[in-house]
Amino acid sequence: MPETAVAEDTLLDLDHITIKFGGVVALDDVSLTIKRGEIVGLIGPNGAGKTTCFNVVTGVYPPTSGTVTFDGTPLRKRKRYQITKLGLARTFQNIRLFPSMTAMDNVMVGADVHSKVGLLHALFRTPYFRRTEAANKAKALELLEFVGVAGRADEISVNLSYGDQRRLEIARALATDPKLICLDEPAAGFNPAEKARLMDLIRQVRDRGYTVLVVEHDMKLVMGVCDRIIVLEFGRKIAEGTPAEIQGNPAVIAAYLGTEEGAEDVVA
Repeated sequence: MPETAVAEDTLLDLDHITIKFGGVVALDDVSLTIKRGEIVGLIGPNGAGKTTCFNVVTGVYPPTSGTVTFDGTPLRKRKRYQITKLGLARTFQNIRLFPSMTAMDNVMVGADVHSKVGLLHALFRTPYFRRTEAANKAKALELLEFVGVAGRADEISVNLSYGDQRRLEIARALATDPKLICLDEPAAGFNPAEKARLMDLIRQVRDRGYTVLVVEHDMKLVMGVCDRIIVLEFGRKIAEGTPAEIQGNPAVIAAYLGTEEGAEDVVA
């Protein structure tokens, strides 16, 4: 494939990213790319640097060296809201909804990211404001339906079940019209049935045209839903490939178990 075609197909590019916190190197010369339409898993043992990498991608931490490019735009020195407007959304390992707001209002907050409604429009509830609000509400309701929470749209989010709160976070992220949605430990605390439902939802998100990056400890979910997997250990990338390639990679097995014996446990 010509180099230009590869470049056009690349949505996210991390080029030799290093990040240091004092004397601690959290990421060490990590390079990776994510192509449009992929579901990519980012895995590794505890302390591997997964969350740090995620936070570099989403603008929480600036890299000490290296560049992050999203859809052809360098992200260095851009604020987090600017990165969101470019089309990069995320969920969090620890749920971060607005607890006193309804499920509907939580999603409408996401939909409002691209709104051009000014203060005067809002104060006087102009026709433009009312049209925008109606459009955002319709969009929010459709997304709540998509993730399976439409029946509880008017409930305060803190009163939703844990699983519904997780799905609500995905709906809010999708409301920002992202090109890439980053899911941080989306299966944390889920039982097997909920994990299976989440896997279906992630596939449906991809089928809608979104690109997905997943940081996850659950190997069954990662192996079952990802097109490609990137593995970190001690802040360095040690492997990259399809689920089948990663499952049989000796370096990955050693990173998780310290030995190649018991390889099946890595994907059990």
